[in-house]
Amino acid sequence: MIGSAMIPVPLARLPWRLIWLVALICTIGVVTLYSAAGGSLSPWALKQAIVIFAFSIMAVGISYIPEHFVKQMIFPTYVVILILLIVVEMVGFVGKGAQRWVDLGFIRLQPSEFMKPAIVLTLARFYDLLPAADVKRWRGLWPAALLVLVPWALILVQPDLGTATMVLVGGVTVIFLAGLPMWYFLSAAGAVAAALPIAFAMMHDYQRKRVLIFMDPEADPLGAGYHITQSKIAIGSGGIWGKGYLNGSQSHLKYLPEGHTDFVFATFVEEWGLVGGALLIVAFGAIVLWGMRVANRAKTRFAQLAAAGLTTTIFFYVSVNLMMVMGLAPVVGIPLPLVSYGGSAVMTVMICLGLLMGFERQQRTKTSLS
Repeated sequence: MIGSAMIPVPLARLPWRLIWLVALICTIGVVTLYSAAGGSLSPWALKQAIVIFAFSIMAVGISYIPEHFVKQMIFPTYVVILILLIVVEMVGFVGKGAQRWVDLGFIRLQPSEFMKPAIVLTLARFYDLLPAADVKRWRGLWPAALLVLVPWALILVQPDLGTATMVLVGGVTVIFLAGLPMWYFLSAAGAVAAALPIAFAMMHDYQRKRVLIFMDPEADPLGAGYHITQSKIAIGSGGIWGKGYLNGSQSHLKYLPEGHTDFVFATFVEEWGLVGGALLIVAFGAIVLWGMRVANRAKTRFAQLAAAGLTTTIFFYVSVNLMMVMGLAPVVGIPLPLVSYGGSAVMTVMICLGLLMGFERQQRTKTSLS
């Protein structure tokens, strides 16, 4: 913490180590977007910097919201987001083949992004209110499953498999940590495995193609496998130290598609190499470890479950994108938070970080008072 007498106490109590980590990652993002545009602030870097600044202020503001007020607003907020998911399906902006966007003029946002932190908070509140004796009974499962599956289905039909999967993972994480019997999860895993052939048959054509290309990118290197192939080339050509800033050939010569969004990590590593990529991964890892520490030290059951779920959301965001650009997972359209161009991912992660900072501050306050 910063203890200078010139700094107001509320600011001095912020987790500055976390803030510097986030600032480092955001700086890497803006610098990479500047390079991806050929050394220009437009059209991505300047806009992204403004979005990051605005949502950073929002995150700090969220961190000062008392836990009891967060609890009061959770269920109404969940209902509002469900309504928005229905509305966006009817009148939403059509982008990349899916009705998932709301155009605000200066930025396009996905209402489904709000559900990522919302589902974690909703389930954490549900198990916070549920008597401990009922957690391992049927009433501890079916309401939680309903809370997860309804928004999951609404997002899936957009279709947005990546976001739907993240909502499902965040929800299942909280349900698991709440202490439900292990056989629930083993049974669900078995059912999912048995249903995979049916699910594959029901996928949209582009989704099936992504899965097949993931298994064999060389089957269509100039078509559906082009993204993964060029991403691997960009990452591999960076070597240990990279080609140097503004010297990435794959991104500058337009060989790498979506080099400013989903595949921004490949753009970055091509110029900064293994060393730069490792630094970025370590920075994200430090944030995840900090979040799990907040969950471990939380003083209330709600804060424990919420902090663990929010941290898992951030971890899943990062890990799936990194696996995707390295060819270790199918391309599902999940950006690298705080680095990729776009406001939706920044908003989601800043909401998660703001809530985590709030839990951390309140546990520190309770410790000092005890």
